[in-house]
Amino acid sequence: MRIAIVAHIRHPIATPFMGGMEAHSHALAAALVQRGHDVTLFASGDSQPPEGVRLHPVVAQHYDRDFPWHRFHGTDEMNAHLDAAFAAILPALRQGGFDVVHNNSLHRYPPRMARRDRVPMLTSLHVPPFDALRRAVHASGAGWNRFTVCSEAQMKVWADGAPDLPAHVVYNGIDTDRWAYHGKGDGTAVWFGRITPTKGTGEAVQAARFAGLPLRIFGPVEHQDYFDQVVKPYLGPTIAYCGNLDPDVLAHRVSRASVCLFTPRWNEPFGLAAAEAMSCGVPVAAFDAGAVSEVVGNGGVIVEGGDVMALAAAALRAARMDRRAVRDLAVARFALPTMIDRYEDLYRLCIAERDSPACEVDFPPIELPAERSARGGVLPLAAE
Repeated sequence: MRIAIVAHIRHPIATPFMGGMEAHSHALAAALVQRGHDVTLFASGDSQPPEGVRLHPVVAQHYDRDFPWHRFHGTDEMNAHLDAAFAAILPALRQGGFDVVHNNSLHRYPPRMARRDRVPMLTSLHVPPFDALRRAVHASGAGWNRFTVCSEAQMKVWADGAPDLPAHVVYNGIDTDRWAYHGKGDGTAVWFGRITPTKGTGEAVQAARFAGLPLRIFGPVEHQDYFDQVVKPYLGPTIAYCGNLDPDVLAHRVSRASVCLFTPRWNEPFGLAAAEAMSCGVPVAAFDAGAVSEVVGNGGVIVEGGDVMALAAAALRAARMDRRAVRDLAVARFALPTMIDRYEDLYRLCIAERDSPACEVDFPPIELPAERSARGGVLPLAAE
């Protein structure tokens, strides 16, 4: 198949990854090429796609460089930048000869275009529903325009009020060879991910201190003030920040730990770091939030969200778990080939249903920036 993957453009699709969405798009592209598909990645121009994947720049460079999320999120300036960028690639998606589009963009234009123009598309929803995207998803579903969520917990929040939404649960897949089994921990705890309040790095620091466990922290500092206030004051011989590492190096470091602390302070859609740690045989001590209990299951110990003392006790209990059983659970549920098998099935379903009947929905035209400029005004873009 000729497949277009449309990535989110906040960060480049390049190692070391800034987060799970970037890792997902990169792994998806690489796996599809390995299976013989022809893949084009629509992403920021400073991305570094896997070997054999063509890059179609959506913007010259990722938007967080010019519009840092914490300053510009929700502003008219950022919204206009994103709208212009994704409007500009719609002709290429529609007319580029692709058999199917896998949309990871989190933008409302691609699914609306797919519904309107009968473009086979599978959109993966990696976040809880925010208003503009939720409206687009609920208005755009069709046999050829389907959606995936990464957990049953996500399905409940996305399908609320839309029982006929053509959505499917597909767990995020991980490279279980990269996240390889290591049979014995070294007595340390590990935390890895984006360092930001919603990920709860500060709570992990406090839990490790209460448990008397050395803690190694890995990942990009997304929120510098937060890092300076709740992490940096505790750095020293037992609490160490070790940077944002290449995935292979990170996997090696994570696999040596005795327990992984997973501390979401938001409605966690999946929990990629937890699954990656489990793949190494590292048990997880986690806050219960969103899909955490669904993903971790018997691979760790789960406590009420925000209860730092309970998390400290859970970390000591989890560190004594059978690491081989933890690894086997992760491989059975989250191996990358399982995810790709499911996506390929859904691609074929979208393609097969391209010419199926659908109720007519009158969407206002999606005007490109040049068209708006030529008319001397701004008209509504795709049903809001």
